[in-house]
Formats: sequence, structure tokens, C-alpha cells
Amino acid sequence: MTQETRIDITRTRRGELDCWRLRVGDTEAWVAEQGAQVLGFGRDGRQPVVWLSDAAVLEPGKSVRGGIPVCWPWFGELARNPAAVHAGVPDAAHAPAHGHARTRAWQVQDAQALAGEAAVLTLALAADDDGPWQGLSARLDVRLDAAGLRVALHSRNGSGQPRTISQALHTYLQVGDVRDVRVLGLEDARYLDTLAGWVEKRQEGPLHFDGEVDRIYYTGSPCLVVDDTGLGRRLVVESEGSGSAVLWNPHIDKARRLSQFSPDAWQQMLCIETARVMDDALVLAPGAAHEMVLRLWEDVRL
Repeated sequence: MTQETRIDITRTRRGELDCWRLRVGDTEAWVAEQGAQVLGFGRDGRQPVVWLSDAAVLEPGKSVRGGIPVCWPWFGELARNPAAVHAGVPDAAHAPAHGHARTRAWQVQDAQALAGEAAVLTLALAADDDGPWQGLSARLDVRLDAAGLRVALHSRNGSGQPRTISQALHTYLQVGDVRDVRVLGLEDARYLDTLAGWVEKRQEGPLHFDGEVDRIYYTGSPCLVVDDTGLGRRLVVESEGSGSAVLWNPHIDKARRLSQFSPDAWQQMLCIETARVMDDALVLAPGAAHEMVLRLWEDVRL
């Protein structure tokens, strides 16, 4: 007789944050109620798939370095976004980076251990009653099952006028040494190089990390693969409802200036952010909704 896989979901804490622990067999994920942020994902006895800084501050009101932050309803500096994204915001230059959703308390709508299937958690961020983001609401569905981790960000425009937003699932990935990693699936994609005056370039071959990287790729590829020779595995990042991806690693100099970040931590991480940013910003008609999905799993080479 085949033993049924154990599945459970438990409310707990990490640091000072209220969290949920999702468990399916020998795999688990952690999700904080603040920001609906995935803090961890991986399998027992192996290196984590999702990287969390060893200097991360797990306190209410502070954004956490690592995991999968939800950047919503804008990405990066608000002032850098298309005009339609920051229309009506009186002081875009001083708005918090990556939107206001990261440090807000999301409300848990559902938490279920589905026997023989998955652990599922749903969190929601209610719409503002007034201000430039009036009527915009968000929901995050997190599902852990035998296939891996699925994170779906739902955006809804409940107002009576069109809204333009940008967003990202800012996924930090754990690697052995980023200098021995290549990313497949970006070949021939055009991208904005934010470190070279935001000029547009085109990717030639796989992406390697031999210095600081901060790029916005416009790609029709729904699947990017992190080929990590150091850890002997591939991490697969599959997206849906997204036409852009942000690739980032701070390298040596930038790492020294980052908060909640050890000086040499850049070697063990890189970010692939499933996104709708810049030319790919999301336009929501009145009453319209949109789903952007990230699927993440580990392919171990035998």
C-alpha cells in the first residue's frame, strides 16, 4: 500500500512576523501575512530554492530582504514608471520603492491542506477608499504541491476609470555561486540596461553574471531556467500573464550599500522577477481583473 503524502498548513511566526508554514511531504514554504511575502521554499536536506538574507529583519513595518516580495501597484521607483502609473500621485519621488503592498498586513481568506493534493493559502489586500489607488485591490494565491510552488497575483480595478499599474513577484533564488550560473530562455530578447542609462540592448546567448546586473527583459518566453553547476541543479521559473522579467544581482560594490545584506551574499543569490513593468505595464479597464502567475520548481541532475 502506498503511503499518502503528508500535507499540512499551520499558522506560526518567524521573527516578529505572523506567518504560515505550508508542508507537502519533504517540501515546505513559508509565507508572511505582511506583504503576502513568501519567505522560503525548498526541500529537506537540500539548499533552499528561495533565498532569504541571513541579515533579514523580520519585523512589522519593515520590508524583508529575500523571499518573494510582492511589488504592487508599482515596481521600483514610482517616478521611473510610465506616467500613467504615477498619475495623480502628488509626490512620486518620495513614494516607497516597489509599492505600498510590501509592508501592509494582508488578510487571510483561505488556508487549506488538501489531502493528497496541496497546501493552499489565499491572502487579500483590500482596495483603498480614497487617493490615487482608490478601487484597486489585490489577492495572492500560494499553492505548494508535488510539482513545486505556484504563486498567483490577482489585480482588480473596482473603480469607474481605467487604471495603469506595474507589478512584480520579486523572486530571490538561491545559487551555489552566481559566477558559475547561466540563465537560459532570454536568448535574443530585448532589454533595458538600467546600469547603462536605461538604453535598450539585445541579449546574445545565455545570461552570465560577471558583474552587477540590473535589466528589464521583454520576453515572450514563459520559461526561464537557472543552470547552476555549483549546486548541480536547475531552477525553473515559469510565468503566465507576464511579458517582462527583471534580472538582478548587485555584485560586490552594490552589495556593500544594501540594507539587510551581508557583503558577500551576492554570490549565493540572483533575482528573476516575474513582472508587468515599463512597456509591459498593466492597463485595467473599469471592473477588469488580471492574473499573473509564477511557477517555481527544482530540477536536480542525477
